Amino acid sequence: MTEERILSPENADDNERIIEKSLRPQFLAQYIGQDKVKNELNIYIQAAKQREEALDHVLLYGPPGLGKTTMAMVVANEMQVAIRTTSGPAIEKPGDLVAILNELQPGDVLFIDEIHRLPRVAEEMLYSAMEDFYVDIMVGTGPTAHPVHFPLPPFTLVGATTRAGMLSAPLRDRFGIVSHMEYYEEKDLQEIVLRSADIFNTEIVEEGALEIARRSRGTPRIANRLLKRVRDFAQVQSNGIINRKIADQALQMLQVDQAGLDYVDQKLIRTMIELYGGGPVGLSTLSVNISEETETVEDMYEPYLIQKGFLKRTPRGRIATQLAYEHFGYPYSS
Repeated sequence: MTEERILSPENADDNERIIEKSLRPQFLAQYIGQDKVKNELNIYIQAAKQREEALDHVLLYGPPGLGKTTMAMVVANEMQVAIRTTSGPAIEKPGDLVAILNELQPGDVLFIDEIHRLPRVAEEMLYSAMEDFYVDIMVGTGPTAHPVHFPLPPFTLVGATTRAGMLSAPLRDRFGIVSHMEYYEEKDLQEIVLRSADIFNTEIVEEGALEIARRSRGTPRIANRLLKRVRDFAQVQSNGIINRKIADQALQMLQVDQAGLDYVDQKLIRTMIELYGGGPVGLSTLSVNISEETETVEDMYEPYLIQKGFLKRTPRGRIATQLAYEHFGYPYSS
C-alpha cells in the first residue's frame, strides 16, 4: 500500500488543510483576477514600504467567496508583516478587541471579517485605534473606575464585508483604501481551476476547466468546490481525466445548470414564476417559500441572479425577468 492510503484520519485531515492552504495565492503576482484591486493595492503597498510606514486601512467589500480573506493575507505578505485574523461576531465586548490589539507589532495587519457585525461599543473603540493608534479603557469598578490611555503601534486594519451599506459612516470614513471585489471573468476562473487541479494532482483539459468555470457563479470558492466534486465523479465514472463531457455530466448530477444556477437558484426563480406570476414578491415571502434565511437569499443568491439578469429588485419587491422565463422554458408576457 502507498503511504497516502495508510494515513491516519488525523494526518489525512492535516494533509487536506495543507492542500486547502496551498490553493490560496501568497502574493499579488500569484493572485488571479481582480486586476483593478490588485493594481491599486500594489501602488499603495509599494509607496508605504518606500516610506517605511504601515499601509493605510483597507476595506474590501463584495459578495462572499471572492477572495477577501485571501487578499488580506496577500497584503500582509507583500508588506512582510504578520497578520491577526478575527471576525465581527467573535468580538463580543471591548475587552476582546483590546486583547487582539495588544498583540499587534508595528506595521502588522489586523483582519476583521464580517466587520459590519461588530458590536457598536467595539466599533466605537476602533475609531481612535484606527485614526490615532490608541484606545482608552476603563479600569476598576464603581467609584474607583478610571480611564487608562493605551497606546498602540501603527497597524493596518483590513476589514471585509458582504454588506458595505450596513457599515456606519464614521467607521467607513476611517478606511483610506476602499476596494470593491467583483465577480470573476470565466477566463480567470478557468485559470484558477487549472491551477487548483494541478495542486490536487488531477488531470484536466482546458475545455473541462472552462465548463467548471462557466458554472461557478463568478466565484473562486465555488469553482474549487465544484472541481473537487467533478474530480470524484471522474475518478469513479471515468479514467480520472476531467474533460468537458465528464464535467458536464458531474455538474448535471450536482444540479448546477449551464448558467451556473444551483438547486436553490432554480427553486427561487421557479417559485416566483409559478406561484407569484413572476412578481413582484417580497424577500421574506420568497425566503419562507424556499426555506432559506432572508440574509442568505439577499447575500448569497440575489447578487448573482441580478448580475446575470434573471432577477430585478423594485420598490414593490423582486421580479423575474424575461430572461428568467426563457431560461426555464416558461412563456413570457409583458
